[in-house]
Amino acid sequence: MTHMFLDPRRPLTTCTAENCADCPVSKDIHCHFRARDLTAFLLSAAPIFIIGGAGIVQFNAWWLIPWLLMAFGYFGFVEIRVMCSHCPHYAEPGKSLQCWANYGSPRLWKYRPGPMNTSEKIIFETGLALIVGYPLIFLLIDLQWLLLVVFILTVASFFATLKRSYCSECMNFACPLNNVDEKVRAEFFGRNPVIAQAWQAKGLDR
Repeated sequence: MTHMFLDPRRPLTTCTAENCADCPVSKDIHCHFRARDLTAFLLSAAPIFIIGGAGIVQFNAWWLIPWLLMAFGYFGFVEIRVMCSHCPHYAEPGKSLQCWANYGSPRLWKYRPGPMNTSEKIIFETGLALIVGYPLIFLLIDLQWLLLVVFILTVASFFATLKRSYCSECMNFACPLNNVDEKVRAEFFGRNPVIAQAWQAKGLDR
């Protein structure tokens, strides 16, 4: 039977532990996910697309199509290549991801432990900027000041939530948004030597 998420009792493929009992980082690193994690993330991100989409539609509904295609292409493929392929979750078996942020996205590339390179970071950050910035253009052109303020506050709230509740316990240390404590990272590296070696090969330990 295929499960929606990874077995919470089984260590990650990259982990050398035999089981997850008494794991020193289990309270600090989110290795396994549940439906409520996915739901919470989607609910926190949805207002950006609802408010931004409303502003675009009020200007001209046809301009909503390029934005949705851009978002689908970026989050479903581009982001997976430049950022997600560095995540330990990407090393798990299966044809699609089972994480809280990009659930269902296809695994088209090899798992690449270690940090992102400069070009990957630029692509990742530029893509995010384009997705967020696209609605701003129409809100400004159409002088939708109230919706503009609400949209900016919504985006700020989302990224604040992301940094506080997700990035602070995410196992993908390669992501520029990751802010897991250095001590916790070291403990995670100790149980995931393949990842540790990939970072050390780049002359990095964080």
